[in-house]
Amino acid sequence: MPASPSVSGKPATSYDVVVVGAGFAGMYMLHRLRQQGMTARVYEQGDGVGGTWYWNRYPGARCDVESMQYSYSFSEELQQEWDWSERYAPQPEILKYANHVADRFNLRPDIQFNTRVERAVFDEAANLWSVATSDGNTVMAKFFVLATGCLSNAKMPDIRGLDGFKGKVYHTGHWPHEEVAFTGLRVGVIGTGSSAIQSVPIIAEQASQLTVFQRTANFSIPARNAELTEQERQSFRSRYPEIRQFAREIARNGIYTEMPDRGALDDGDNERRAKYEARWTSGGLTFMSVYNNLALEQAANDTAANFVREKIAEIVEDPQTAKLLQPNNHPIGSKRICIDTDYFKTFNRANVTLVDIKSNPIEEITENAVRTGAKDYEVDALVLATGFDAMTGSVAKIDIHGRGGQTLNDKWAAGPRTYLGLMSSGFPNLFVITGPGSPSVLSNMIVSIEQHVDWIADCISYMRDRGLDTMEAAVDAEDKWVAHVNEVAYATLYPQANSWYMGANVPGKPRIFMPYIGGVGPYRQICNDVAAKGYEGFVMAAAEQKKRAAS
Repeated sequence: MPASPSVSGKPATSYDVVVVGAGFAGMYMLHRLRQQGMTARVYEQGDGVGGTWYWNRYPGARCDVESMQYSYSFSEELQQEWDWSERYAPQPEILKYANHVADRFNLRPDIQFNTRVERAVFDEAANLWSVATSDGNTVMAKFFVLATGCLSNAKMPDIRGLDGFKGKVYHTGHWPHEEVAFTGLRVGVIGTGSSAIQSVPIIAEQASQLTVFQRTANFSIPARNAELTEQERQSFRSRYPEIRQFAREIARNGIYTEMPDRGALDDGDNERRAKYEARWTSGGLTFMSVYNNLALEQAANDTAANFVREKIAEIVEDPQTAKLLQPNNHPIGSKRICIDTDYFKTFNRANVTLVDIKSNPIEEITENAVRTGAKDYEVDALVLATGFDAMTGSVAKIDIHGRGGQTLNDKWAAGPRTYLGLMSSGFPNLFVITGPGSPSVLSNMIVSIEQHVDWIADCISYMRDRGLDTMEAAVDAEDKWVAHVNEVAYATLYPQANSWYMGANVPGKPRIFMPYIGGVGPYRQICNDVAAKGYEGFVMAAAEQKKRAAS
């Protein structure tokens, strides 16, 4: 494709596809596009690949999906040759894996690091995207793919005085690349989501005093992490075809596990407790797969929630602290359930204090303390485990203009609107990988990433083979999909929680249930059926058709 003039008047390089982000989605997208002989450029704001695992380097960071499943399946050689060391891979190992993939498939030459995509404008006359980057350049591309990630936009809390704090401040989602030592320091951790639940036990071992500021207690299940034996790795590898097919087509969350055949109230109290006990002992996210109605019926959910609350009371020695740590304002699983290593046990340490900021909110940060209504808690360092502007935050940072100059931020002001989570009407040739309206964060992310990338790559190939120039979601198809996503969500207990699934952790963000809860397998089938019917619900046009329509 020859060089084209850009919106700024400077000459610009042109590509078939521009991809934003070099995490697991962006890397695989690049690999697939290259296989199809297409030119592509990936822009990555960090100085390395890995996305989520590049940024989240906080103590104890590790995946909550088992490492043998949280891995690419597109290359049989890759999945047979890579040796995962633990049941749940720690962040450094996942980042090493991402770098191995980048090198093994020689992806780096087509990735530009330390570069943000700041603006993208669809040129309706040329049917091209004009993409402006932070280095002052503009490139043109036929297709624009957002591989920006669902949990990549760290959310800083709006607390008075934070800027004036004299000690070090760290955000779990934007951790320094050099080692951080808390030895001998008084540390405050604000937040008790997954990042805090993973990091608190490790920080507690280093700090002279650790104060954890909790607004909302979270459910957490023991990880039971352990080193993988060679025998375990080989057993898994030999069953990969069966495991991958199950994850893609049968498992609701893209994770291979035993599927329940009954509801929680179909078993007697003793049998039900024994099943919960067995899953608690084996550990991991599959605790929520004991029964098939835990996400659907409150009475069933209560049996699982009460079991976990009882476990917390057994572990935590101080009754008042145990009560604070027992979640009571949302059904278990309606926020992404956490998995931990000795999180609750950590509150038995003499140097750890739990502060309830629901009853005594943080009023301000002083030069050396966190001030609540009750008292000042002196700290030398602050760890902000305050999460992300999830699902849409990283997309919103880019100034994206579609047909008629409409911005995506304006269109999504009342909540994100997509068809299948893949495209948004009015923004031709713009694809989103694991976007709102798709299973994404309710699934094993790599299963969902591979499905989306394959679908997008096949779609682009379909268009090229037929001389089609543009594709976008039809308005009615998008409206129906948004309604379906909401209908399915509200048939479950999920919307009862003030979760980041709902955007509830970001002040002013619309309360819309963003991911698709209908299951990875059913969703894949819907996408496959849409493609099989010539991309039903999408409007495709060739350049000639547009010229005729205009004349």
